[in-house]
Formats: sequence, structure tokens, C-alpha cells
Amino acid sequence: MNYIDPAFLRGLTQPRSARSRRDVLRLTGAAGAGVFLAACGVEGQGGKGNADRDDVRAFWSGKAGNGSLNWANWPGYMQDDRATVKAFEKETGIEVTYKEVIQEMGPWFGKIQAPLAAGQPIGFDLMVMTNGIQLEKCRQLGYLAPLDHSKLPNFAANAGARFKNPSYDPGNAFTIPYESGITGIAYNTKYVKDEITSIAQLFDRRYEGRVGMMGDSQELGSFGMLALGIDPEKSVKADWERAAAKLRGQRDGGIVRKYYTQDYVDAVSKGDVWLTMAWSGDVYSLTSPDVKFVVPEEGGTIWTDNLCIPKTAENPVDALALMNWLYVPANNAPLTEFINYMPPVPATRRILAAKAAKAAGEEKEDLTRLSTSPLIFPAETDLARLRHYRRLDQAEEAEYQKIFEPISKGA
Repeated sequence: MNYIDPAFLRGLTQPRSARSRRDVLRLTGAAGAGVFLAACGVEGQGGKGNADRDDVRAFWSGKAGNGSLNWANWPGYMQDDRATVKAFEKETGIEVTYKEVIQEMGPWFGKIQAPLAAGQPIGFDLMVMTNGIQLEKCRQLGYLAPLDHSKLPNFAANAGARFKNPSYDPGNAFTIPYESGITGIAYNTKYVKDEITSIAQLFDRRYEGRVGMMGDSQELGSFGMLALGIDPEKSVKADWERAAAKLRGQRDGGIVRKYYTQDYVDAVSKGDVWLTMAWSGDVYSLTSPDVKFVVPEEGGTIWTDNLCIPKTAENPVDALALMNWLYVPANNAPLTEFINYMPPVPATRRILAAKAAKAAGEEKEDLTRLSTSPLIFPAETDLARLRHYRRLDQAEEAEYQKIFEPISKGA
């Protein structure tokens, strides 16, 4: 499989290790996911993709905190000195073993599937998984603990409305967000003099040979559907075929210069492409000052990395306590300051703004930029236009790939 993980590419270009995460195509869930799932062959113990009160009661009955937990996360998703972990330990007395062991969703799922299918612990009580095929498999196969929301009052009180009841996990039955990002359009104002507001401009012949698109089939397909006024989350095969036809026309008409993974950052900064599909975190952290980012009027996509508890966790009560603690705005703000992605707790903005007001020099500039950035704290009008990827079961994923994957490969 000729797939380059953007997390690796990101690590080559980031100004600091904090930026090395996320730009893993959830397509560890798309390009190659069909191959991965077919090769996996383990169906697991079965389960159901939703949880009711009886499920919650049955799982949590008799469980108590043990004073420790093991947390699996991606690189660059925690301060280098583990300040957030240390603050939680000091406040609660719960000891946390934190390990950056997740590099891609496919290999991570491959590592945890066999023990979870056998009802055995995986060595971690909390893990961060991106919405996409692997998270959906965990949900459907019964690998995740149903969350007791009576123990998550801070989530109820402080989570932004767009982070509650997502299509990939109705009612947040098994997950709550850790960090999120947006796929929109980046454009270089040195070369593009018009204001970019629409996905339609990615298909404009005036920009022939100067448009970048993503090779990620979920991202590419979603933008093709949004261009046609189709909500990707609610799409069906006929919608995929219409979107694929539009995207092929864009490609065959010579409008697309290249289908990118991560390398669009340099291309749009240097002017090799003038406008391109892009991730918000990249534009905030990596591009030149000439590059602007916009959520197009037709909409963009939102990806979310989620906190979830394996059903076989040995310290689930402690894990749930950490999840709840992270939704206190004052506890979440230092993570946002370090990671520079979109937090699920909007009130962190107020805290960062207050810190900026008291700071001076470069720190003040950095904090002011962060607290006022629409890439980190999008306006409600932008948030309302964001859509998640279509939730795909294994059969649908194969069909989706068959339709969209050949576009970026020139087939």
C-alpha cells in the first residue's frame, strides 16, 4: 500500500513536536482501509453500536477507582513536560502513565483488536481515536465502554454544542472529544486577488493548474459532495457517484495541479498552488503569512480525536475521572495553548484571552493570535457549516473506495 502517514510528514515540518499529531488522514480509514479490514479477518465478540441505561448500569455497577490509569495518545498531543497530566495527578491523587503509542488508526486497531475480541485488557484504560472506520468498528463490535454521563458533569456543562451528539457517536454514548480540526480552503493572497468563499472556486478554470486537492478519499469525496449541495453525513451511493463525476471533470480539465497528503503546505506557501484543500491546524502553524484559511459557504469537514475507554479497561473509573477533569475550562486551556487545534471547550478562549492581557512581548502576541484565531475558535456561522465524514460500514467502505480512490490515482 503506497500510503504516507501525514503524521510522519508533519513531524518533518513542524516547528515543534506539539504539531506532529493530527494530520493523520483518517484514511488510515480510507486509502488502504479496505485492504486492512480484509486482511484483519477477526470479527470479534460482537456487540451493539448504541448503549442504553441498562448497558451503562451493567458496566459500571460495582466498579471503583483504583488511583491509577494508563493513557494511550498520539505524539504531540500533550506538553513536553506533561504539565496537564501532572496537574491532574496533583489535584486528584490519581497516578497517570501516559504513552504516545498511537501513530495511525489502522495499526492501532490491529494491535488492540485481538485482545478486545477475547475480552482481555490492552494495557490502557483510556485511548484517543479519530472518528472514522476504526472507531466505528470498535463501536459496532462492542469494544468500548458505555460512558456514564452522570460522572461527566463538566462535559455536559462546558462542551460546545457542536461537540455533543455527533453523527459518528449519537449521544456521545462511547466517546467525548479531545481535539478537533477543520478541512477548508487555504489560498495565497499574493496570487489570488479575489476573496475565496466557495468550493466552486476550486473548480474555476481561471485557476487551471493551480488548485490543490487532497488525495484522502474521505476528504476528497466529502468536498465533491459539498460542492453539489450534498451533506456527506447523509449521503448514499448515488451521491458518491455524482460527486466522483464532478471531481473527475475537475481533474481531467487540468484544474488540479496535484492531490496532496501533507505537502500542500509548502506548495501553497510558495505559490506552486494558489488555492487548495487544507487543514486548519496546518494553516495556523505552518504556512506563510500570505496564506488565508476559509470555511467555504457550502461547508467543510470536521474531524475529531476522541477520548474513549476500552471495555476491558482495568481502571475505567479513574479514566472517566480524567475525562471529566479535562472539561474544566481552566484545565483544558493549557492543552489548547500547546496543541493549537480546536478545543471542545469554548470557554478556554476566555481564559487564554485573559492570559494574553496580562502577558508581554512575544508571549502576548502568541496568546492574542491564538485566542482570536478563527482557526482555533471558529465563529458559530462557520461551525454550523461543518460536517462529519459519512459513517461507513465495511461493505460501504469498499464501495466508497471503489468510487473515489481512482480519482486521485488518475484512473
